[in-house]
Amino acid sequence: MGTDTREPIVEMRHVKKAFGYIQALEDMNFSAYPGEVTAIVGDNGSGKSTLIKILTGCLKPDAGEVWIKGKCFSSLTVKQSMNEGVTAVYQDLALDNCKDCAGNIFLGRELLKFGIFLDHGRMRRKTEELLENLHISIPDITQPVERMSGGQRQALAIARAVDTGGDILIFDEPTSAMGIKETSRIMKLFAGLKEAGKTIILISHNLFQVFDISDRICVVHNGRFVDSFMTKDSSPQELHKLIVEKEEELSDEKAAW
Repeated sequence: MGTDTREPIVEMRHVKKAFGYIQALEDMNFSAYPGEVTAIVGDNGSGKSTLIKILTGCLKPDAGEVWIKGKCFSSLTVKQSMNEGVTAVYQDLALDNCKDCAGNIFLGRELLKFGIFLDHGRMRRKTEELLENLHISIPDITQPVERMSGGQRQALAIARAVDTGGDILIFDEPTSAMGIKETSRIMKLFAGLKEAGKTIILISHNLFQVFDISDRICVVHNGRFVDSFMTKDSSPQELHKLIVEKEEELSDEKAAW
């Protein structure tokens, strides 16, 4: 529906990925631009999660190229992806329920004093500063994560992603199973990250939420790129119609076989 003359910060070109006889991605193309929220939408099994796992280095593509900040990769390791500023927050959040906020923010990269002892005080102070800068309200940061609400847990996972130094943040269904108030807080947090210049890639089934927060929408279907357009140029109804039409096309192809 449109083109952009700027250089994308993330680009995937003609990417393919198969799992045995199942072709998860077939000639997939995707672009995300700096400082924007790009939403990836499509039905279950459309290839959204596979695309993201290739970008984060969790999966190796069978063919194609991944470009990040002008650098070309035939495949990425998790470390390479993180070094390029890519950080993902998946649905399971990967939080340690037994640890508090500081324990989760610094999980795997704990601060030490004298080279051997955990510096709990410094980690707690840095956690308080981080949450304050992101306008995240968690009244008691010393409680175990398992006692926190879904919104607080999601916000904590986002704070950790930001603290790792990532400037390309990926979120997989970030508000699933959340109430209206918690969803609203997370959307405000995304808006703040965007204002801070972060590039956000969002996977969501909630089309109205996508239109509330995204600048650009990428539609994928059956492992293929379908279309990409500015959010302001479309509507949830038009997008839903496009997805349904692609699903009907797939059904017709199956029936023909």
